[in-house]
Amino acid sequence: MPDADRMDSAMPASRLIDPAQLRARLNDPSLRVLECTTHLRPQPVGPSRIVSGLPEFLQGHIPGAQYVNMATDMSDPDGPFPYTLLSPARAEARMAALDIGDEHHVVLYARGGMMAATRVWFVLHALGHQRISLLDGGYEGWLHEGGPVETGPAQTRSTGAGARSRFSAQLQAHRVAGLQRVRAALDDPSVRLVNALSREQFLGTGGAHYGRPGSIPGSVSVPARELFSPGTGRLLDRAALEARCAQAGLMEAREAIVYCGGGVAATVVAFALELLGHPGWSVYDNSLLEWSTLPDTPMAPGRDS
Repeated sequence: MPDADRMDSAMPASRLIDPAQLRARLNDPSLRVLECTTHLRPQPVGPSRIVSGLPEFLQGHIPGAQYVNMATDMSDPDGPFPYTLLSPARAEARMAALDIGDEHHVVLYARGGMMAATRVWFVLHALGHQRISLLDGGYEGWLHEGGPVETGPAQTRSTGAGARSRFSAQLQAHRVAGLQRVRAALDDPSVRLVNALSREQFLGTGGAHYGRPGSIPGSVSVPARELFSPGTGRLLDRAALEARCAQAGLMEAREAIVYCGGGVAATVVAFALELLGHPGWSVYDNSLLEWSTLPDTPMAPGRDS
């Protein structure tokens, strides 16, 4: 039976959907399904190597789904870093090509983990789209529950009459933290800086780093991968998510700025905060790819809690 907390009408517009719920709606003309599989291969220093998930999509995907690459389709090609947020104009053009408009309920999924899907969720959410769900458990969960599969290129859905849908992008600036906002947070006790990387990366004791190892001083550690149930690819239930975020002091903070290496893992924590109804979360879009390569920004080993 679907988890009532995950689809309760009182929940925010962004929410989880399980395979059974999605399967029941596959023929809904207001639905748009996007596969977001994009693999990030960590390098010892600097940005991860990006591997497209399109070959896997062509081998099998949820019926009616279209494919988007988090890095090449949903990031600014002229941005200074690999995953810089799309401009509203570019987002509108990209969504028009996918025939996604303001009226559509967009369901996102990925395989091999949820981070690519949460990054695309963040892009759409930060640009003002209101009806977005993530498929809990991803493609693996869909297959596990016997969901149907189609192969080959996407079969684009059309609204008919030859007209393309209109996506009205408008930047929600409070959801996107830039360099100066993060600098200001260093001296503001009402703001929590949240590191979503692994604990060893947070502590500066191992794993990839992005210019200098360690964390932004004063950060707390909430590793994105620890917000999933082991072996299932599903997010922890609401009570467990709330307990983890409360333990890190996020629920009492006026604002929580989440960062990671390049603004991908951070979106898992941001999505969890959105599910929990935290009004003050934001993502440091360029994260440590920007911060740790600047000469005047402090870095320090994180403190284990």
